[in-house]
Amino acid sequence: MKHDHFVVQSPDKPAQQLLLLFHGVGDNPVAMGEIGSWFAPLFPDALIVSIGGAQPYGSTGGRQWFSVQGVTEENRQERVDAIMPVFIDIVRYWQQQSGVSPQATALIGFSQGAIMSLESIKAEPGLASRVIAFNGRYASVPEVATTATTVHLIHGGEDRVIELSHAVAAQEALIRAGGDVTLDIVEDLGHAIDDRSMQCALDHLRFTVPKHYFDEALSGGKPHDDDVIAMI
Repeated sequence: MKHDHFVVQSPDKPAQQLLLLFHGVGDNPVAMGEIGSWFAPLFPDALIVSIGGAQPYGSTGGRQWFSVQGVTEENRQERVDAIMPVFIDIVRYWQQQSGVSPQATALIGFSQGAIMSLESIKAEPGLASRVIAFNGRYASVPEVATTATTVHLIHGGEDRVIELSHAVAAQEALIRAGGDVTLDIVEDLGHAIDDRSMQCALDHLRFTVPKHYFDEALSGGKPHDDDVIAMI
């Protein structure tokens, strides 16, 4: 499948986890790959790939998933839905290439990349085990959710591009729908990722136990083997 991407890390042995990175409007996968370098030392068995948006962003050489020109609260969902099959196909492609299941896949997005990551699990429940959304939002908040995917919202308290209120609304909607969500607010941070944001993301991947593990324990079941291997 032809798409713009940058491989941040490819383990010598078969990958045990898959971390896919998605950049914001006008950025590129190589630049977003710098974020991936934070994850590599802690997940040496992970295939880490930074994915470029499916559409060019003007003549800048940057990429985007959908145009933000003239975007409104009314038409954003339509634009997301139009490109979503391509996004999901790319995630599936890397799962097939790596041999890694959705239960060991994490989608990590910033800004528009976070929007697409969040919306993808709304469109395709169970597409990934984790979503880390830096300064993102839903196009429209979900009315249903499952605990198959643990969502980590990390947002700058001073973001004026995607207001913090969108992350709060996402958290509240997921809780109402019975989903699994955390929200970290990074004080005095605008529309950006800093060391504090990254530490939140790394700590969640390593230490936050997905809610579905507790649900399985209460029901007398046990996690699947690939879930135990993944722990992401």
